[in-house]
Amino acid sequence: MSVRHFLDLSDAGGDAIAAMIGDAIDRKDARKGLPKGQPDADAPLAGRVLAMIFEKNSTRTRVSFDMAMRQLGGSAMIMEAGSMQLGRGETVADTARVLSRMVDAIMIRTDDHAKIEELARHATVPVINGLTDRSHPCQIVADLLTLVEHRKPLPGLEVAWFGDGNNVLHSIIEAAGLMKFNVRYAVPEGYEPDTEFIAAARAAGARITLYRDACEAARDADVLVTDTWVSMGQAEAEAKLSAMRPFQVDEALMGRAKHDAVFLHCLPAHVGDEVSEAVFESPASIVWDEAENRIHAQKSVLRWAFGQL
Repeated sequence: MSVRHFLDLSDAGGDAIAAMIGDAIDRKDARKGLPKGQPDADAPLAGRVLAMIFEKNSTRTRVSFDMAMRQLGGSAMIMEAGSMQLGRGETVADTARVLSRMVDAIMIRTDDHAKIEELARHATVPVINGLTDRSHPCQIVADLLTLVEHRKPLPGLEVAWFGDGNNVLHSIIEAAGLMKFNVRYAVPEGYEPDTEFIAAARAAGARITLYRDACEAARDADVLVTDTWVSMGQAEAEAKLSAMRPFQVDEALMGRAKHDAVFLHCLPAHVGDEVSEAVFESPASIVWDEAENRIHAQKSVLRWAFGQL
């Protein structure tokens, strides 16, 4: 079987993502009451080692992949780019070839999507996208899992995004085409998402709609989603923050959505900027379930990459 890389959601496809969600729900349920570090009963990745390369800071990605490997019976090693030869001029290609001889899979969290594509071209083990400037597929598997858990069937779902047209929105739009839901994105002019993702989702039958008015985008939505306005590594640009302010998710905006609408945020949040404290701490906010589900989603992504799903 050819090596399974998970650089974007489309690398797996809709059927595989549905299988990941189902597997994550089953495995999560089977772990109830167990210590978090105790391996699953079947330990399906026993003896496997995941190398985790971090060129960007991380809390949820770092902990969730580490715990995912432990719960699956395997192990993980953390590699900071600054302490690797990769950070001192060794090529991505050479890094891929060396690590492929030493570990069973590679997860990388980096700034440049071209870097992960090059890593995958030269690796002979699975490469998983822990985040790039283009996309954040593992986050969205966790988000979809969280929505299904909260009785939000994906087909036909109305998802409203507010703020910056960034990597997280790219993966949400990609998921819409694969899982048959719709996305309204309310963003200020000049901060639109990549048209490549929009075209692909529309071609797959999803309705992807641009709004300049946040209230209109929120009307009768099932899910409201946002992210930090200034992404990691970007300079604090007052012009950008000013453009984003009309797109804050606050109580008035939530009031335009369906009565049982939920709020998602991949975290970390800047409460008072992209989301008000009232919404962030409200019963509609399911961000802590979303954060926890990074572990369970990661487990299923890993099992898929190893050909077990």
